[in-house]
Amino acid sequence: MSSATYNALAQEDASDLKDAPTTTVTSPKVTAENWLAKMSHAMRALNYSVSLVLLTPGNDAQPYLWLHGVNDEGIELEQLNLLNGPGREVVRIGNKVSYFEPNVPPYSLESSIINSPLPSDFFRHPEKLKDGYDFFMIGRSRISGRAAQQIRVLSKDRSRYGLNLWLDQETGLLLKLNMFSLESELIKQIQVTGLNVTDKPDGFFSKIENSMLPEVISYQPKSLSNSDWEIKYLPLGMKIVKRDLHRLSGTGKTVEYIMLSDGLVDVSVYLQDFKGDEPIQNLVGKVESDTLLTIQQGTLNVTVIGKIPAETANRIATSIQSVH
Repeated sequence: MSSATYNALAQEDASDLKDAPTTTVTSPKVTAENWLAKMSHAMRALNYSVSLVLLTPGNDAQPYLWLHGVNDEGIELEQLNLLNGPGREVVRIGNKVSYFEPNVPPYSLESSIINSPLPSDFFRHPEKLKDGYDFFMIGRSRISGRAAQQIRVLSKDRSRYGLNLWLDQETGLLLKLNMFSLESELIKQIQVTGLNVTDKPDGFFSKIENSMLPEVISYQPKSLSNSDWEIKYLPLGMKIVKRDLHRLSGTGKTVEYIMLSDGLVDVSVYLQDFKGDEPIQNLVGKVESDTLLTIQQGTLNVTVIGKIPAETANRIATSIQSVH
């Protein structure tokens, strides 16, 4: 699909790009929401290959090759390949996502998105963020040799990190993403170093057939019909999207697992009644760019993990109360 089929907003902006300083706010006729919708459509509808680098403070840069296409039947095709070290490859054909990782037998899951450093759900459904975030047009600049529109995404209640996005002026595809703390410190950066949009999907996909990919595995954790605990505080726009029982691989103990999401970040909460065991020691730290907080809350050991400030993780954990 050619970018010429897109809505007229890119053409309206391109006409005055040459003379516009990078700090000039775009015409009010085009909003940040318009740009995010354009990004979402481009991510799903275009054929493209992207070279990108993931940067997190204190860690080595991780280069990726990302391919996306739509075949003649309208089925989405996607590949994400980690280029350093032993590598990690993810291939998606429609709703079948196959993972190829070192020292792990290949496997497939049923999903419409891949598990990657890219916030895939946000790219596809940015409207999910409207309850918890505000969107702002910042101005135009140049990223990887291409004209770009900058969008800022800020938490309405200052309970989560913010984003700066730079979107390709012509197509709406992502060129750069910075996640930053409430103190404006860099948490994570995704920098596109090469972008190529084509009429047809990459030739890689013509070599892949569904029958060649691993069978889809079915993972069904023990369901949880009710719980003795409830979370009294959730950041604005964040919801409980999953709740079940997990068995920890290290200890074999069963814990209650709760996943929270606002459409941009997922937060994992683990609850374990220590029942006479030694209570855990309170701690807070970082695992790469994730906050990890563990506290004793009443008779519970509570662990919260996610890309949120430590203060927010603590507020979630300390709000947990018995329903009885």
